[in-house]
Amino acid sequence: MVISSVFTTPAAPPLLACKSGFNQAPLPVHMRLGISKSSQLSNGRLSLPGFSCTHQESIVALNPDSTVKPEGRVKIFSGSASLLLAQEIASYMGMELGKINIKRFADGEVYVQLQESVRGCHAFLVQPTCPPTNENLMELLIMIDACRRASARSITAIIPYFGYGRADRKTKERESIAAKLVANLITEAGANRVVSIDFHSGQAIGYFDISVDQVYGQPVILDYLVSKNIPSKDLVVVSPDVGGVARARGFAKKLSDAPLAIVDKRRQGHNISEVMNLIGDVKGKVAVLVDDMIDTAGTITNAAALLQQEGANAVYACCTHAVFSPPAIERLSSGVFQEVIITNTIPVAEHNYFSQLTVLSVANLLAETIWHIHSDGSVSGMFK
Repeated sequence: MVISSVFTTPAAPPLLACKSGFNQAPLPVHMRLGISKSSQLSNGRLSLPGFSCTHQESIVALNPDSTVKPEGRVKIFSGSASLLLAQEIASYMGMELGKINIKRFADGEVYVQLQESVRGCHAFLVQPTCPPTNENLMELLIMIDACRRASARSITAIIPYFGYGRADRKTKERESIAAKLVANLITEAGANRVVSIDFHSGQAIGYFDISVDQVYGQPVILDYLVSKNIPSKDLVVVSPDVGGVARARGFAKKLSDAPLAIVDKRRQGHNISEVMNLIGDVKGKVAVLVDDMIDTAGTITNAAALLQQEGANAVYACCTHAVFSPPAIERLSSGVFQEVIITNTIPVAEHNYFSQLTVLSVANLLAETIWHIHSDGSVSGMFK
């Protein structure tokens, strides 16, 4: 039997460092990509500089006196789409990734085998459905099926980026609603719960007939922006289109109620946009463009050019999901942005890095979400 590729998860890397704790004023923690030797396990508990996990006492997996060990209750497996992020999550929790064998046959079919028992365990599967979307989605479905057939007590699909999320409604005759179709596939495969970061639209949550937790990536970016010490009087938050006003308004409120501006655009077709005018004042300001994703970067680059024409001193681009379809890199690195700030919900290929790009890790957000789910805690309470 000919196999074209083999993927096996290696051992987890050393623990990562973080800046501050959840529910500590003013903003939650963020982690930059990198390794810190200052993080360690002490008496079976996670010890991170400046971080205090107030709910650890209620979690069996962190109690060294418990007869049930962490690996006997919680299992974290990674698909091939985002191994580094899964390793960061496991490291943050003081665990190792579960052993899994994922193969591609010569004809492209996916083969998945769990290489350790999950019977009676809560299995968490980390797999964004990012490009190649169909490949990664099919791999996730087969991983879910493997866990279900191996008698996992419950299966949670951790989908940092939910592919097909933009196909969430009918805007023309005879269109499909692919977001609903994908939700049905994940449910029928056997998942009991889905966790994702920043759905493109809130209505996509209602497409699932199982529990869904939406994690917000904004705190990670907000914490980073606060660390840059930009005076609030010099700051303006900008929505690149009318549809993102609510997102930008919430972002501005958390940045000391910064003023809000809106770029009005007219879209001519898929992945083609035309900027028309600006609502609000950006002259002499540091403009922060906020969006949930950057695909071809046409919308956000056109918006940045308009902001510069209107007198903005500097333009920052912030988004959770960096899809980066061509020609996104050429547009983003053209010099119109002071900095492009993204998260690692989608892995960035090495050849797509450029000098203005900053990548923030969401591993701590997802690790905390896993603990809250496992201990029957409130996920929404993490962001209050």
